[in-house]
Amino acid sequence: MPVLPDDACLPDREAVLGQAIPFDRARWTSQLPDSTWWPATLDECPRTGRWPQVDRRTVFELARRADTAEGRRHLLVAALVWGNGTKVRSVRRSARVFRHSTRADLDARLYEALVVLREHGAVAAYRALNNDQHIPYLGPAFFTKVLYFAGHEGAAAHHRPVILDSVVSRALRAAGVVGADWPDNGWTTAQYDRYLAMVHESARARGVLPDQVESALFSYGKRV
Repeated sequence: MPVLPDDACLPDREAVLGQAIPFDRARWTSQLPDSTWWPATLDECPRTGRWPQVDRRTVFELARRADTAEGRRHLLVAALVWGNGTKVRSVRRSARVFRHSTRADLDARLYEALVVLREHGAVAAYRALNNDQHIPYLGPAFFTKVLYFAGHEGAAAHHRPVILDSVVSRALRAAGVVGADWPDNGWTTAQYDRYLAMVHESARARGVLPDQVESALFSYGKRV
């Protein structure tokens, strides 16, 4: 059974990279350990109306600098900013990541997870962040964003990480490719492995990249 329903619209890659989310700089900087955690690149984002907007392309740009502790901090912050929008409650909820771990622990766990991603692929990195390298209050819906930005563009085709969140899960259930008991969050490593296999197979069949399938699922999940 195809992972995408017939009425799901598959975006081109430029549309995926251009997916932009508004953010409030002041809300984020007030929650970070100190000012060095804020990526200066986000200050260059274009403003639409009241808020600046960060797109996937910008976060990928930051991910290419994640070979240092500061670069990995900036990747984490940018992935959270892109994934949250401007709601005060959402920002504060995600910012618990910074309040419940030391800087050294965050640095160590991010480093280890990205080493696993590079050397063993997306499923192994998911297992790491869901277990031994778990960061308190950084659940799968957000750490798959970190893995996606860190590894989707540079990984071998069968190792490309893809985002999994509650909206995508709703789309999977609506499309009938998973059962009604498929959770909205807290997926096991086996479930992420299954999801990744479905997305990659659909991408190969359509001649596109896996994040185009993920983006189509997200859009479909918003409608159903």
